[in-house]
Amino acid sequence: MRWVNRRPRRGNRMLLGAIPIILLIVLYLAVAGARHAVNPADKILPLPGAMIEAMASLVTEPDQLSGEYLFWADTLASLTRLGIGLAISTLSALLVGLVLGILPPVRATFGPLVTGIAVIPPIALLPILFIAFGLGETAKVALIVVGIAPFMMRDIAAHIGALPREQIIKAQTLGASSWQVMIRVALPQAMPRLIQAVRLSLGPAWVFLISAEAIAADIGLGYRIFLVRRYLSMDIILPYVAWIALLAVVMDLALTWASNRLFPWAHGADH
Repeated sequence: MRWVNRRPRRGNRMLLGAIPIILLIVLYLAVAGARHAVNPADKILPLPGAMIEAMASLVTEPDQLSGEYLFWADTLASLTRLGIGLAISTLSALLVGLVLGILPPVRATFGPLVTGIAVIPPIALLPILFIAFGLGETAKVALIVVGIAPFMMRDIAAHIGALPREQIIKAQTLGASSWQVMIRVALPQAMPRLIQAVRLSLGPAWVFLISAEAIAADIGLGYRIFLVRRYLSMDIILPYVAWIALLAVVMDLALTWASNRLFPWAHGADH
């Protein structure tokens, strides 16, 4: 059987997906061990024991100044900012995407504006956001929204605009108004696409969050990474990066599960 026709079973897929991760860990341990054999004080590639020791105080011991458990405080702060940004972006993408996708006059009027905003590098807007909203939480959330919402709007609008015209004609034949076509025809078919758009936006959203926290924050995962980099504390940076990756993977899996559970008809070809 040709490889293009092979469909690994679920258990095999999990095993195949774990192999590269295991190989990467083994490679890191081998290279780190070799470096420490030459220089036991090497800080670029810390060994697991050093990372566990460095993280222990952040995870299990309260900070002497703030009294907070810094690792969990950083995680909560970052997830709160990310969650608010994703929620605002998702809601705005759904509303704007539906209107642009269903109503051609609105799409012709505001479509170029959304496209223009979408192609602006969001990081370039960061100074403007800090000037407009200050150095507080609003600017950080705004960067996430500006960074991912226009892309999601364009994706939803394009998906709705590509719906078979026959569906809209049939709905109008049955007496549906533009509002009813939007709610009864377009909205149900937009929801699986919306979840997919959120999944694709998770990576950029984390990038914008970490960037904002690195520049102006006093707590957060990005803030901690850039705070300890001046001391070459890779024993803290690497676990934080791994934690961010784990959080992103969990969020992606949760969205995939929700989409499969709520809209199984949209994933018929995958089962």
